[in-house]
Amino acid sequence: MFWNRFFRPKRAAPDLTPDLERRIRQSFDEAAGDAEHFPDTIDERILHVRMLLDWIAPAPAGRFLDAGCGKGRFAAVVRKHYPDASVHGLDLSVEMLRYVQPGIGRCAGSLTALPYRDGAFDAAWATESLEHAVDIERAVAELCRVVKPGGRVLIIDKNAEQFGRLDTPEWEQWFDRRALEGLLRRHCHEVESKPLSYWEDVEPDGLFFVWLAVK
Repeated sequence: MFWNRFFRPKRAAPDLTPDLERRIRQSFDEAAGDAEHFPDTIDERILHVRMLLDWIAPAPAGRFLDAGCGKGRFAAVVRKHYPDASVHGLDLSVEMLRYVQPGIGRCAGSLTALPYRDGAFDAAWATESLEHAVDIERAVAELCRVVKPGGRVLIIDKNAEQFGRLDTPEWEQWFDRRALEGLLRRHCHEVESKPLSYWEDVEPDGLFFVWLAVK
């Protein structure tokens, strides 16, 4: 695909075969017990969290989707701050979903085939989960599809120019800032992106971007 050359330098993106999806699921099922590297909570001071809370604030009683939620740590913070909202978490790994807090909807499924109707959510986000979707075009289209017109999409993920800084599985993809903006613009009329740090008093080091879109 044309877009694949933007997302993953040094090695070509693989095809999303049933076997690869099975291996990705198994990898995260096995990692679910690793609380150090896959915690079920997150510090609310981290800018990833604050950016998300601010972005979905226009719909405090809305219906939200954490796509690729892992153990649901972002979903839990959203539910805490917006108790009238309906918060749902989707992940490929059933073992990860076992850690999702009560009161948050849980669903096992793929980012490339979200099991929700068109326009089901006021906002959806993917925080460091799109990188595991393999079929990026399809995953972005699905994320936008399940958001209603006027709804909001947030993606936080890693910068392709920094690829190699961390060990990654063979399927993981990092993203060209403008290319991912282009994918979002296929479905959304407002799109922006910017570098993102973990902490307010630390300048971004180039590892993360946040992409913000309004459908």
